[in-house]
Amino acid sequence: MPATSRRTAALGTENAFVVLAEVNELVRRGKDVISFCIGQPDFHTPKNVQDAAVRAIREGKHGYTPSAGINELREAAAKYMGAMRGLDISPDHVVVGGGAKPFIAYAILSTTDSGVGDEVIYPNPGFPIYESVINFVGGVPVPIPLREESDFGFDLDLFEKRLSPKTKLIIVNSPENPTGGVLDRAQIERIARLAAERSIPVMTDEIYRQFLYDGEFVSFYAQPGMHQRSILLDGFSKSYAMTGWRLGYGVMPAELAEHVTRLMVNSNSCTASFVQLAGVAALQGDHDPVRKMVAEFKRRRDILVDGLNKLPGVTCKRPRGAFYVFPNITGSKRPSAEVADRLLQEAGVAVLSGAAFGAHGEGYLRISYANSEANLRKALERMRPLFESFAR
Repeated sequence: MPATSRRTAALGTENAFVVLAEVNELVRRGKDVISFCIGQPDFHTPKNVQDAAVRAIREGKHGYTPSAGINELREAAAKYMGAMRGLDISPDHVVVGGGAKPFIAYAILSTTDSGVGDEVIYPNPGFPIYESVINFVGGVPVPIPLREESDFGFDLDLFEKRLSPKTKLIIVNSPENPTGGVLDRAQIERIARLAAERSIPVMTDEIYRQFLYDGEFVSFYAQPGMHQRSILLDGFSKSYAMTGWRLGYGVMPAELAEHVTRLMVNSNSCTASFVQLAGVAALQGDHDPVRKMVAEFKRRRDILVDGLNKLPGVTCKRPRGAFYVFPNITGSKRPSAEVADRLLQEAGVAVLSGAAFGAHGEGYLRISYANSEANLRKALERMRPLFESFAR
């Protein structure tokens, strides 16, 4: 095997895909597994979106496109995102990519240099790719704990203390993965004010924006002056049940969009043309399927939270957004990874250890409720004997 770089050795992973591979292997061997490990809506992509892609392929629209994305999608995304946030967004500020995830790397690469101590502030527990890419590019990860007692909001006093002249980027995610927490207006306004005072760019990950069940959605990007120094991540995977289509976009200042477009040239060249045309259909079409999916997820959330709170040694807050619950399992007196592994091996229920989302996730599990009501109820029944054994 050829020698690998230190940078490659520092690259982490997303545990959801690791567990998913294990689940698939167990199923292949004949084990009955109910999986809640992956954040993938169990709904079909809306028919108008499917039809748009098929039509584009049949019309021969399957060649290269501009690296920043086709004009139709950049314009549709700018109009849609602007309408949701009360802003006038120019298509020149939009870059299209293979999902929203690449823009995490693009944002960090574009704002930090390696080996000079550039710091990136990010939520912990949080989406594991944040920390993984910070380490990969040679930045300094600066975690901000999300604590259950504050509904998994930012510890703002600690956040302010950890800001420094070396802070080159702040990452915000609301609604959050893995906790389902939502930053309220006062929290977002304070983060925005501090970032503006110090001229620090902010990457705001709003991929779960549609999945808000209680309260108001407050966009960081819409805060006064922040669209001039923010990088907004959004996409189609969650809201339109298009995980495998790999389509997302970033909204950012036009000057930065030029740099990110060059990163696209150097990595992917462009995003599949027919998938982009499907994205136009999604943004411009009927959003009733999205509303129905969100309503169904809210109903499932309540079933799962109520059931988890009846298990011995488990407590679970009712999350306001996304489609995950983050139950506290410290009553089991077992490490999260052990509990998750035993649930898979002994109960046939696949969940993720909270520690897979950062050190501050220890003592919790992440469970996606993007699964049927029948499977939610069956899984709760399977989980009970194991948690009862922990309580003895």
